[in-house]
Amino acid sequence: MSQEQHPDSHDDSCSHGHGDEADRRETISLVVSGGLVGAALLAHLTVFGSKNVTAALAFGAIASGGWFLVPKAWAAVRKFRPDINLLVVIAAIGASIIGEWVEASAVVFLFGVAEWLEGWADRRARRATRALLELAPQTARMMRDGRLVEVPVDQVGVGKIIAVASGMSVPLDGVVVSGESSVNQAPITGESVPVDKRVGDPVFAGTINGEGSLEVQVSKAAGDTTLARIIRLVTEAQEQKAPTQRFVDVFARHYTPTVTVMALLISLIPPLAMGGEWSVWLYRACVLLIIACPCALVISTPVSIVAGLTALARRGVLVKGGAHLETIGRLKGLAVDKTGTITEGKPKVQGVEPVGSATESDVLRIAAAIDDHSAHPLAKAVVAHAHERQIAFPRAENYQARSGRGAEGRVDGHDYFVGNHRFTHELGVCSDDVERRLAAVEERGLSVVVVGHRPHDGCKGEVFGIIAVGDTLRPNAKAAVADLHAAGVVEVVMLSGDNQRTADYIARQVGIDVARGDLLPEQKVEAVKALREKHGVAGMVGDGVNDAPAMATASIGIAMGAAGTDAAIETADIALMQDDLGKIADSIRLGRRTLSIVYFNITFALALKAVFLVLTLLGHASLWFAILADTGATLLVIANALRLLRAPKPAAS
Repeated sequence: MSQEQHPDSHDDSCSHGHGDEADRRETISLVVSGGLVGAALLAHLTVFGSKNVTAALAFGAIASGGWFLVPKAWAAVRKFRPDINLLVVIAAIGASIIGEWVEASAVVFLFGVAEWLEGWADRRARRATRALLELAPQTARMMRDGRLVEVPVDQVGVGKIIAVASGMSVPLDGVVVSGESSVNQAPITGESVPVDKRVGDPVFAGTINGEGSLEVQVSKAAGDTTLARIIRLVTEAQEQKAPTQRFVDVFARHYTPTVTVMALLISLIPPLAMGGEWSVWLYRACVLLIIACPCALVISTPVSIVAGLTALARRGVLVKGGAHLETIGRLKGLAVDKTGTITEGKPKVQGVEPVGSATESDVLRIAAAIDDHSAHPLAKAVVAHAHERQIAFPRAENYQARSGRGAEGRVDGHDYFVGNHRFTHELGVCSDDVERRLAAVEERGLSVVVVGHRPHDGCKGEVFGIIAVGDTLRPNAKAAVADLHAAGVVEVVMLSGDNQRTADYIARQVGIDVARGDLLPEQKVEAVKALREKHGVAGMVGDGVNDAPAMATASIGIAMGAAGTDAAIETADIALMQDDLGKIADSIRLGRRTLSIVYFNITFALALKAVFLVLTLLGHASLWFAILADTGATLLVIANALRLLRAPKPAAS
């Protein structure tokens, strides 16, 4: 396994660097070594080969296949930290001393093959991620002096116009300024169905344009595109060690010196104490050293983790490291924000109900004047509706947002408020009549925006009207929640700042276990803490910005629809590049599959070592048997881990 992956474990694992030139040299050396081992074995088994010829051929095999082991073994000696390379060198020397030249050469050759295979497995898992780099073209067709010219992408500045022809990959992130087309966004979001793009819609580098022709205004430089950020973050994630991997590294760090001492004692104590033959016990000590090589054990975790991270990245799920992949695999409780997660996050005004002498226009005018300051989805819906109704409104003065409640502002010299049911009670303006009206709206599953005159300076205040705002359920929300339960999530809890009636209505529609409404941001944090205490491992799904405190409190924070949101990619532990809650169930399954493969590989490697340790002490294991078993175990755990890369993609929702 490469040093790049395990910079601090060189002395404890089968690690070695793998540059292209080094790969070629080691491959050639192993081919030569294998040929000489075969020749030495043939000479040993036939009457035509003398002991000297066999020894010469075997020595050539050892020299050609083990030249890169000696410097590492010497480094281990100087640091007083025995590693796998030292174990193999000692075993080869010991076998040579007692005249087992063919077995000594086989030890070196097969260990070299195991090392090469581990390096290949590591590169194979990482190559799948690096292949993403090839998705984005290296050049772009940019408009210059009235004509299109081909220029390198790193020379295209933000704000420039580029042309994307039918069938071409989009070279840079940007916004469509001309044309219509369907774009295959699978490399970024994992969506199986192309997405229609029109003027004003964003496009991402690495996605593939369909039949139409697009002109795109570049919004990000080549090094800052969403694809580049994904590759960078996935690469960083692959370098981070998962808890299981750290355990294995620590285990190997103590395990290797321990078995080295055991081998030394086995070679010395029986001959000295019991009069045993030196050659017999030295041979058994060499076998023990080979059996002790923890190659399969050490490679069992990192290849699995890298393969799992890469498989999820292909599905549009960006996991920030092996630790988070292990956590998602153990997830039992999940808190989800309502707006933008269960619902589309694009609410619309469903009705305006004046109270008292106010008119619909009065209510909308005051509400829009205050909400014009806010980026909240409900506020945007109110402002948009006022524009649709062609109601002119001023921009409120002295605007103040009230977190989890609403906002206040001065319009035409008077103090007004817009807010939720809770805010109405806190201001003391909720009458029995208003309560009945609010209940009627909330029972329909709609959110309420109460508009009124704020109490101040002896003025009691009053409610002018109620705006009913509805958000559309995501089409796959119900199926996604059912899939979460099927994937092993025990409890799904919806957290919302909306009133409890609306939260309950939405929860019933999609099959959510518990709905918590009327929550302030700090109360969402408390709800996530409670869920974590109840289930041990609990996640929080939000937009990566507004729900950051709750996401940080959870065992794992998951951001929805992060493809166009840099902050969401940076904030969350897991970023779903597409607005699809169903991706979480896929992630849980793949996380659990990764964990099961890791645990199986570790158990298998340790069990095999234990069996051969007993056989060695009883004298029933040979060097041939030991090295073949070690190489075979390494091959099996690698093949098992790489199955994650071939995991089938989920069907389109």
